[in-house]
Amino acid sequence: MSDKHLTDVSFKSLNLAQSLLQGIEDSGFSYCTPIQAETLPVVLSGKDVAGQAQTGTGKTAAFLIAAFQHLLKKDTQSMEAGRQPRVIILAPTRELAVQIHNDAENIGRNLPFRYGLAYGGTGYDSQRKTIEEGIDFLIGTPGRIIDYFKQHVFNLKQIEVVVLDEADRMFDLGFIKDIRFLLRRMPPPEQRLSMLFSATLSYRVQELAYEHMNNPQKVEIEPEQVTAEQIVESVYYPAKEEKIPLLLGLLNSKPVSRMVIFANTKRVVEKVGAYLMGNGHKVALLSGDVPQNKRLRLLKEFTDGELSILVATDVAARGLHIPDVTHVINYDLPQQAEDYVHRIGRTARAGAKGEAISFACDEYVFSIPEIEEYIGHKIPMESINAEMLVEPQPPAKIERHFPGKKHGKGHKHKSDGGKGRRKPGRKHHGPKPQPTSG
Repeated sequence: MSDKHLTDVSFKSLNLAQSLLQGIEDSGFSYCTPIQAETLPVVLSGKDVAGQAQTGTGKTAAFLIAAFQHLLKKDTQSMEAGRQPRVIILAPTRELAVQIHNDAENIGRNLPFRYGLAYGGTGYDSQRKTIEEGIDFLIGTPGRIIDYFKQHVFNLKQIEVVVLDEADRMFDLGFIKDIRFLLRRMPPPEQRLSMLFSATLSYRVQELAYEHMNNPQKVEIEPEQVTAEQIVESVYYPAKEEKIPLLLGLLNSKPVSRMVIFANTKRVVEKVGAYLMGNGHKVALLSGDVPQNKRLRLLKEFTDGELSILVATDVAARGLHIPDVTHVINYDLPQQAEDYVHRIGRTARAGAKGEAISFACDEYVFSIPEIEEYIGHKIPMESINAEMLVEPQPPAKIERHFPGKKHGKGHKHKSDGGKGRRKPGRKHHGPKPQPTSG
């Protein structure tokens, strides 16, 4: 984490419990980021907060530290089984929920608290068993949490701290009815500490905050520009048939330690991944219907550096903190300007430097004016010459995943390299992609 990204407010100055402070220091943190420096004094005094800050600025640590300290100021419940959750943290995606859980275990390593995860896609019985045995922190996505709640696996009567993370994303994915369902079954706002964090404090997010929180203080950390100044942006204008050769040429010419390549659809993710594999690159593919166990394994391998390239849809554009991503490539330009900011925000995390390259082909070039208006500057254009275009080897065959269906050995589906060919008269029966929540 660069010094430029930090403030002069130290965690030692916040009068935190020594056991919590030790966990923060053991995690490598001494000074607050701007969002931490602005929100922690407010919530540590017992007031609700609605915070806005760019992704990758330390929001997770801010609400975890506040929740830990809030519980430590009171008598800790006994460790007997069956205790009810006292902190609930709601996240829009399973990947973000897992990441929050990992951060909680890391920062709270010296604390007497238990943590439970609840997210869809896998681990139904094991998640339920952990919660039934008694937890202090319940972290998860709304759907799976409501499922367990309706089965009386836990109750919400003991909730002392509520956190809504990525609130704007909750709206985007249609989870707000579920959020309201849960909030209305907790103690009233004046009897709990509530924190809401969002990349944007839109009117609908603020309405949610003021309806279900106790006069929250609004904290906005506005950057000088929408995109991080440490990101070097550029855009190429290839023909559609030049995109794979250009991608291979860029990979040959740039020292890439960790790269995320974004495409707009699962099918294009498969196509790009197949060509990269066929041309000697080790990659992970991430889209909404990749089985959850495999998704978590691939993310771990990518985070640990075992794989250097992740090809993904927008399921990886928000909420995931993967350190040391040096490059982001928009193989397809996003059709929403905000998605451009979230995608390239995967690099230059916590004050580091990064490079964001976009391909504006004839299909998606019309997004450029809206993106440039939103970010407030022109994206520098780069020219394409013949030396940059690499003649690709044939694509590799990759497995395809169809959610909700179990296949035996004879039912593994192979990619056709993105050429879109099917046998005549055969219909595609895969379900429409669903939001990645429980």
